[in-house]
Amino acid sequence: MKILVTGGAGYVGSHVVRALKRANHSVLVIDDLSTGSAAFAERNGVELLEGDVGDAAFLDGVFEGRGIELVVHCAGRAVVAESVREPDRYFAVNTVAGHVLLEAMRRHGATKIVFSSTCSVYGLPESLPVTERTPTRPVTPYGSSKLAFEQMLQGYARAYGFKALSLRYFNVGGAATEGDLGDLNASGTRLIPNLIKAARSRRVFSVFGHNYPTRDGTGERDFIHVEDLARAHAQAVARLEIIEPLRFGGALNLGMGRGHTVREVLSEVETQLDETIQIREVPRRPGDPPALVADPSLARSVIGFSTQHDLKSIVSSARAFEERERQPGGLLLERERLLQTKVASGEARLRFGEAVIKAGFVEQETVDAALKVQRDRDGIGDPHQFLGLILLEMGAISSAQLIQTLRTVQS
Repeated sequence: MKILVTGGAGYVGSHVVRALKRANHSVLVIDDLSTGSAAFAERNGVELLEGDVGDAAFLDGVFEGRGIELVVHCAGRAVVAESVREPDRYFAVNTVAGHVLLEAMRRHGATKIVFSSTCSVYGLPESLPVTERTPTRPVTPYGSSKLAFEQMLQGYARAYGFKALSLRYFNVGGAATEGDLGDLNASGTRLIPNLIKAARSRRVFSVFGHNYPTRDGTGERDFIHVEDLARAHAQAVARLEIIEPLRFGGALNLGMGRGHTVREVLSEVETQLDETIQIREVPRRPGDPPALVADPSLARSVIGFSTQHDLKSIVSSARAFEERERQPGGLLLERERLLQTKVASGEARLRFGEAVIKAGFVEQETVDAALKVQRDRDGIGDPHQFLGLILLEMGAISSAQLIQTLRTVQS
């Protein structure tokens, strides 16, 4: 088929594109490159059209005359804590722009869609593992914005004959076996890239929450390798023509079916890198459930989903990508240089610590710890010259939060 992948230059989207190409589909990618990379589209050998999913005129130009039969919708924002602070942005991107996409599909006769959804639609489940019958009660705007689009898909399926399947995935990790696709936002909120970075730089790592009702007190999550996830999208595309999603609710859980705690993941990273990671226990983040583990049995029966990777494989592939892209000219190195340029500009950088606390991104104790690193490691006293980058290295803030804070202090 001729398939359009939104967000196909991003972390998950680029792996989905590769899986679809291996299944002999013709793939076109659109991406606004806010978090994605044109290099990923180039490495996959696909055409990339840069633009916004919420731009109706742009979408008309994409669909016109291209014979697109199916859309895999991976574009969207996906940082839970950020959604709590900026709900308007999340509903605008994940829900409203999604509606613009559906209307473009309807205008051009493309009525099949596979949607990248999330386990966050379940909120704080009362029992584990999570099945598709678990009540959907999102506790963050991120989960709510994704669920709203799922419900929109159901409406379009009933009213306009759309074939729509939502894939609710749990915690994604790892990188392509070839080592050329992976998570470029390693300074964001995903656990494994941040642990790898902490191990390599020998920096203190912040563990959010240490008194959860889990086996070691840290949060427990179901991790799925990004290649297993991508293959599931290709399987969903292959089966969409013959299944009736409305008969089983239109959504499938994608996970390993087994949970790992933060400390267990930390231990695996330490083992593979032969490094000890120093940790700092900090308060829980808003909206984080104690544990989330999937029951993927419905996906197994409907689309033939199974996982081929374990936690060891997830960590080792992420590690290989990180090593490759930190070489001269590597994508991770270039992104970090860009962030450093942003941090280094403007005299108002001295107020960074105050601004990041005021925004609710971190507590005072985290800023104090970062300032101590700045003094002990870099020999700089009170000025907040490198504070943003240090908080980034600690995993205390995401790259998006860094940029937002810089805009605040420089305005």
